[in-house]
Amino acid sequence: MAAKRKDDRLTLHIAASTLYRCYLNGRFVGHGPARGPHGHYRVDVWDLSEHANEGDNIIAIEVAGYNINSYYVLDQPSFVQAEVRAGTEVLLATTAERGFEAALLKERIQKVQRFSFQRTFVEAYALQSGFDRWRSDMSAPFDAVICAETNEKLMIPRDVPLAAFTVRHPIALYARGEVARRKSQGVYWRDRSLTDIGPLLGGYEMEQLAFILSDELTDLPAHSLRIIRQPLAQGSSLKLKPNEFGIMDMGINRTGFIGSTVRCRIRTLLYITFDEVLREDDVDFLRFGCVNALRYELEPGTYRLESFEPYTLRYMKWIAAEGACEVSEVYMREYANAAAGKAQFESGDERLNVIFEAGRETFRQNVVDLFMDCPSRERAGWLCDSYFMGRAAFSLTGQTKVERAFFENYLLPDGFPHLPEGMLPMCYPADHYDGVFIPNWSLWFVIQLEEYLERSGDRQLIEAMRARILELFDYFERFKNEDGLLERLEGWVFLEWSKANEFVQDVNYPSNMLYAASLAAAGRLYRLPHLLQEAERVNQAIREQSFNGSFFIDHAVREDGRLVQTPNKSEVCQYYAFYFGTADPERDPELWHTLLTGFGPSRKRTNAYPDVHEANAFIGNYLRLELLARYGYVQQSLDESADYLLYMAERTGTLWENDGDYASCNHGFASHVVHSLIRDVLGVYQIDPIARSITLRLNDLEISCCKGVLPLEGGAIRVAWTKASGRVEYRIDAPPGYKVKVENRTGLPLHSRMDETI
Repeated sequence: MAAKRKDDRLTLHIAASTLYRCYLNGRFVGHGPARGPHGHYRVDVWDLSEHANEGDNIIAIEVAGYNINSYYVLDQPSFVQAEVRAGTEVLLATTAERGFEAALLKERIQKVQRFSFQRTFVEAYALQSGFDRWRSDMSAPFDAVICAETNEKLMIPRDVPLAAFTVRHPIALYARGEVARRKSQGVYWRDRSLTDIGPLLGGYEMEQLAFILSDELTDLPAHSLRIIRQPLAQGSSLKLKPNEFGIMDMGINRTGFIGSTVRCRIRTLLYITFDEVLREDDVDFLRFGCVNALRYELEPGTYRLESFEPYTLRYMKWIAAEGACEVSEVYMREYANAAAGKAQFESGDERLNVIFEAGRETFRQNVVDLFMDCPSRERAGWLCDSYFMGRAAFSLTGQTKVERAFFENYLLPDGFPHLPEGMLPMCYPADHYDGVFIPNWSLWFVIQLEEYLERSGDRQLIEAMRARILELFDYFERFKNEDGLLERLEGWVFLEWSKANEFVQDVNYPSNMLYAASLAAAGRLYRLPHLLQEAERVNQAIREQSFNGSFFIDHAVREDGRLVQTPNKSEVCQYYAFYFGTADPERDPELWHTLLTGFGPSRKRTNAYPDVHEANAFIGNYLRLELLARYGYVQQSLDESADYLLYMAERTGTLWENDGDYASCNHGFASHVVHSLIRDVLGVYQIDPIARSITLRLNDLEISCCKGVLPLEGGAIRVAWTKASGRVEYRIDAPPGYKVKVENRTGLPLHSRMDETI
């Protein structure tokens, strides 16, 4: 409890492990913390002034200590350290003498299964009416306990912007129906997150669980289902009798905390299942390897429910498995990037406008405190994904704060336990007790680091990272064969989600193409010419061994002491070659023509080159789109973007991990398309914040007009262009001190209208 003094800014300063959420006078304030590396804890600062009363206020903090390893949060001892300040004066602190009290919240059921292999536990609760009174009522029962004092923590600033917690509501009641209650399904989902619990994967073994949530829901299949598609007004209620359910539609994918008001007159067992897409008009809560479900045991009463963890969904299914209840005021409190909405883009091609907004939405939900692969199954900070997202972040927000924090997480730890010396984790912050890593993913880190320098001018971080980068290349030394190529890499060698992943040994040429590019990047970053020379030697060896006259093959195997080339060829291998400079259209014109005319989204119809295995969305299709734009085929790149992405945007409002809906339908790397559209359609080709220069490149497009706004430190860039009377008329406004260079690739005369708005 704190007294608010007039004109004092009231703030909460908080660090915690594993996760927390906080309230002021019963009103939600925030969720955190921003994730940091092992042994370092980021401090969040929340402004409480808006909801503070004159006089007494109640600050309530909930902390969940998971104490297991994951790709999502670290397995470190749980604690909370907090202060409430009025201006600079500390009013409350988590010390014995400064006013906070603590209690154990026993409503959350402890011994439950993991949500997924990559995340921690599912949420299940046994609640009685008034369970949350302590957040807003000082007279509520509160069984205070004495807290143990933990060792001193190394605190670091949050450094990334606070999240947005916009409240969204379902737009429609999609369906209603009834579930059948089966005594035993017989065959149940037995994911590794259930069966592999032990020293390498934390959690509770199956016989320890209070119940197996996934089994309970498997035994409640839909007995009847009728499509309604009834618009829902805010505050609408859904009355559920025993075994009834209702499916609500959020309109697009959203990520955040699921909430509602639930009234029940008798004891009720309420389930909420959810997913990004429907299967046969129903929610498949196990669709892609996670338990998308919440469980509430409710005694008679009225409840304000809100999940502690963030989840991703378009559809949510409310099931009254026992008892009956009325569900009203359903919402999702978003957990999303607060700055992504500042950029504006509108073109004369509506397809691209839809894709841009889907890319922005994908970014919002995947970039809160770091660059995540998906906000659902994993919430993990993956390399490679981060390369694409770093570009999108600068385009949408004009900042590199999240990217710097992402790199800082890799910089600050003394090392990475369970991994070979010199190797970087494939995703981090995470605990890789099983020793799994992707060796070639660490090479994307180096390439991204060079682009980060161009975006930020942050030479200090580059130099701080020098030892870690050189140690990484030292690690690869022992895998170099007589030709200077990496051979028999250990770990999980990964290229993309396609057949190419089966061709990774013994000498994988796409991995070596990436290796050459990373050597060159490090050579430029640290002015080490021998790395540039080695990069060229690697590329030359690849060209000599991998190119068969028509295509680059994926790999060679060692037989009787010599390398033998295989016939295996993948589409993504060709894209790696061109993207990383092993090939180029001038050196390899026939192959480039083949890729240009015979590959792309039409291959699924034409079955062209059936012996070359197709690429997938992550990452081959995106490499292809970048190559088309790089070499001047911008309109083709845009048309193919629509073929690859429009159906995703129309179905979920976000962009997917694969070209089908069998995995994540909201994958961070895919937000890269916003960067491409800003560069290739709006025309903001390059922003150099160090030289304070902007290159506007207007391309030859079949689009009639485009306008947009890009945030930038110290202001914004505003661009508009339109085709009129056989010429292109344009206007660009830049922040003070920026020089603008204009490149005309339209094939039409340019006319600047700097003195008026178009």
